[in-house]
Parts: sequence; C-alpha cells; structure tokens
Amino acid sequence: MRIVFFGSASIGFPLLDALLASPLDEVVAVITQPDRPVGRKLKLTPCPVKDYALEKGLPVYSPEKVGDQDSVSRLNALNADLFVVVAYGQYIPQSVLSLPPKRAINLHPSLLPKYRGSSPIQWALANGDTVTGATILYVSERMDAGDIILQSEVSIGPEDNAVTMEKRLSQVGAELLMQAIDQIRSGTVDARPQDDASATEVRKLVKEDGRLDWTLPAEVLNNRIRAFVSWPGCFCEAPSRSGSLRVKVFRAQVEAGSGAPGEVLDVSGDGPLIATGREALRLLDVQPAGKKVMDGSAYLRGYPLAPGSHLA
Repeated sequence: MRIVFFGSASIGFPLLDALLASPLDEVVAVITQPDRPVGRKLKLTPCPVKDYALEKGLPVYSPEKVGDQDSVSRLNALNADLFVVVAYGQYIPQSVLSLPPKRAINLHPSLLPKYRGSSPIQWALANGDTVTGATILYVSERMDAGDIILQSEVSIGPEDNAVTMEKRLSQVGAELLMQAIDQIRSGTVDARPQDDASATEVRKLVKEDGRLDWTLPAEVLNNRIRAFVSWPGCFCEAPSRSGSLRVKVFRAQVEAGSGAPGEVLDVSGDGPLIATGREALRLLDVQPAGKKVMDGSAYLRGYPLAPGSHLA
C-alpha cells in the first residue's frame, strides 16, 4: 500500500522504520510539524522526524496547517491508500482524514480509552501505574476516540521512566502497526468502539509540573521524577553559598526517614536524603543550574548541604 506517515516526535522512529522495511508497502511522503524556534537564541529547528525522514531520502512536507487548501491538494495528489499518524502534534480535519480509501490509523501509547490526550506515558508514570500499553486505532475527529483495531499491555517496572517506556511502547507499537496494516490489507479488521463512559483524559504538561512539592509523599515525588525526566524535568531550590540554587532531579529513591518537608536529613550516602510528607527521598542524579548532570555524592562535594537545612 501507498502510505503517508504523519509524525513529529522520536517515538515515531520505530514505526517509520517498520513501514520502510515492509516489502508490501511504500512510504510516499512524511508530514511533520514546521520548524520551530528553539533555545535562548530561538534558532529555527526541525522536529526529530523531519531530520530522520530526510536522512532516509523521504519526501517531507511540513505545513503550518495540514487542513488548508494547499495541504489537502498536495496530500490528495499522493494517491495514498492509508495514512499512519504517530505523535504528529496537529489536529487533522476530516477533509484530510477522508482522502485515503483505507482511512487513517494512529498509535496512542496507552490502553485506550484510558489516558486520552497529551503525554499519556508521563501521566501513567506520575500516577504510579504498573501497567500501560499501546493502541492502534482509527483516527476520528474527536481526539483519541476512534475505534480500536489492536491493543497490547506493557508493564511498568519500578526503575522505568519516560525514556525507557517510550522506547518500549514504540517498539510494541511498531509490531502492532504492521499487524494492523496486514489486517487492513486483507480486509480482516475487527475494530471495536471505545467505551466513552470509562474514558479518562490527560492534559498537556507545563513547566510547573516539574516543581517538587516536599509536602507530598516520597513515592509520589519519585513517580513524578520518573515521569517528567525528559520534560519538564523535576526541580527544587537548594541552599548554596550564593543564596539559592535551582537543581533538577533526574533519579531518586524512596527511603525511611521523617522530618519537616524539605529538610535535609542525611548527607553521608549516595546523595542528600530529603524529608517529604511521608518517608524520605534520596537524590541520586541531579543537575545544578548551569552544570552537567552528576550523581548525588558529587553534588554534595561541590555544593555541601548541612543536615537540618531545607530545600524549597
């Protein structure tokens, strides 16, 4: 089949690779988000999938609005049989979805109808879930509400974070995608509607989601550190020689301990042990503002903390 791939984020790499490896299918174009300004200098930067597709010699189109007249005309001219959508990041209107005769399908990294919307991997981790999954569904005008073609559960281990789960879910998603395409090709799809009554929706992450609130239980904070490790990153304010220092926390572990929330309980181990609303959290991998990521013991050598001092 002739396939147009819609995607912007790196979670789509394994799925695009699977399509390119298929002897029965041809990726005729890749549609991505436009280049966006990034960093302090606001340098115009392509999204990960655009770079990836260009490296593989694929035609790439990055419209500001995929539903405008020019985009619809371009897509129609491709004579695609199927659209595949993976973390594209833009609303796709019915004028586009109706173009391919085999419709449009999507990978969503959750067990729909749970966690419809943005950042389902992160919210599954933040909520302390031990199981999530990947879903291949038909794209509908309502976000993540289309009929389900295939689904597979994926376990979440205590050491998993957003990076490891994205990798695992994208690999499972690639396998499901090719199974779904085989069913579409043979006309054997048995899609089922979602139960809207049991649906849950999650919002897009914002920077403030990364702020560590020491009044919360250590387990909750640890789950958030695992969930938000890529973005926005969890952070706190630590005392330093110059006053206050913003510190990002990339890895931690829950330990026994009690004290006022944010109180430094111990500085003799692999990193500072901080009191929370319940139990304590040892900070194992951190990044002081303007510095590289370092382990907790290295942080204590460079930025000594006194027991009894407080993080905010």
